[in-house]
Amino acid sequence: MTIKTICVVGLGYVGLPLAAALSNNFLVIGFDVNTSRIKELQQGKDSSGEFSSGSSHKDTLMYTSDPIKIRAAHVVIVCVPTPIDDQNKPDLQYVESASVIVGQNLSPGTVVVYESTVYPGVTEEICIPLLEKNSGLRLGEGFKVGYSPERINPGDKEHTISKVVKIVSGSDEQALEIIDWVYSSVTTTHRAPSIKVAEAAKVIENIQRDLNIALMNELTLIFDKMNINIYDVMKAAGTKWNFHPYHPGLVGGHCIGVDPYYLTFKAKQLGYDSKVILAGRTINDAMHQFYAKKILQRLSAAKSQTVLMVGLTFKPDVPDYRNSRIKFLIEELQHHKVEVYAYDPFVPPGVVEKEFRASWRSPTDNLSTIALVIIAVEHQNIKELVQRGVFAGNEVVTLRDLATKK
Repeated sequence: MTIKTICVVGLGYVGLPLAAALSNNFLVIGFDVNTSRIKELQQGKDSSGEFSSGSSHKDTLMYTSDPIKIRAAHVVIVCVPTPIDDQNKPDLQYVESASVIVGQNLSPGTVVVYESTVYPGVTEEICIPLLEKNSGLRLGEGFKVGYSPERINPGDKEHTISKVVKIVSGSDEQALEIIDWVYSSVTTTHRAPSIKVAEAAKVIENIQRDLNIALMNELTLIFDKMNINIYDVMKAAGTKWNFHPYHPGLVGGHCIGVDPYYLTFKAKQLGYDSKVILAGRTINDAMHQFYAKKILQRLSAAKSQTVLMVGLTFKPDVPDYRNSRIKFLIEELQHHKVEVYAYDPFVPPGVVEKEFRASWRSPTDNLSTIALVIIAVEHQNIKELVQRGVFAGNEVVTLRDLATKK
C-alpha cells in the first residue's frame, strides 16, 4: 500500500503537533469539528501555545472541518479527548463521535489509528464496531485498525514527538507494518504485541505517576503534623542512588488525574475493585483542602479575608485551564467566606469569572485590600512579576510555601 495522505482527526495538544510532524513526509489533512479552531489554524495561529505563529502552517498541511476530506486519506489518526464525567467514569463521547465520522467517510483499504487514551478493549470493542457500522466495511477486509498512544506533554519543548518512543500496534501484521512505517518516519517506535497491550501501557504510565505523587502528598500531610519540611526530607532521601524524586502538589490536567479512572472502571466491570489506584486518586483529589486550610490559617490574623489567586491553568507555562485543581481550591476558600480574586496571563477575564467563579484582578491594580497573594501556578512570566516586585506590598506565598511553613 502506498501511503501519501494522512488525516489527523482532532487538532488539540496531541493532534496538531503530530500533524505538523507528519507533514514533513506526507500530505496531511488536519480535521476538527471545531470551526473556530480550524479558522485560527488556517490563519497560522495556535491558541494552545504549542507552536509559534505560523510554524504549523505549511503547504503539506491543510486544515478543514469538512469530513468528506477524510476520504482522501490512506491513514486516519484519531486524536480526540477522552475525559471523565462527574462520576469519574470514562466519557467516550468524543472518540465514539470521531469513529462515526471516520466510518461515514472511510475509503476502502484505509488504516485507522487511535491515539486517545482509553482502557484496554475500547479500540476493538467500541471503535471498530462503530467503524464497521458506519462504513459498511469489515475489519481486515475493507480497512485495518491500530493503536498508538499519544506521548505529548503540553508545554514540554524537550520531549517532542521526534524525541520520544512511540508505541505502535495493529489489528494484524500488515496493519502493524504500515503503522510502524508511518510513525518511524518521525520518531523511534516500539511494537506492542497487541492493541490491548498498547492501550494498557498508556494508562499505567500515568497511573504510576499519579501513585507516586499521591505518596508524596500523603507524606506531606503526615510530616506537616510533625512540623517536618517535606522538601528537606526529599533532599535527604535523594542522596540514595535508587530514590526517585516526585513532588507534592495539586494533580490536574487530562492525563494523570483522569487515566487511572479508565482502568479502574474496566476493572470494576470485570469484578475487581481497585484498592491502590483509587487510594492514590482519593489523596490527590483532596489536596486542595490541605492547601485551603493552610491559607485559612494565614488569614486568621489578617485584617481582611481577601486573596489574589495567581495562576489558574493545570500546569506552568501551559494555557489549558481545563481540569485545573485550582478551581477546587478557590471553591474551598469561598466556602469559608474568603473573597477570592484571580489572575492568570493565559486565561481571559471572562473565563476566570465563568469557569473559576472568581473576580478577575490584574497584578498591576491597587492590591492594598489583598491580604494574601497566592502563587498557585508558577508560570515563567508570573515569576518575573514577583522578581520585579509587583507584589512587594503584599504577603506572597506559593503552594510549596504552604506545604512547608507554619
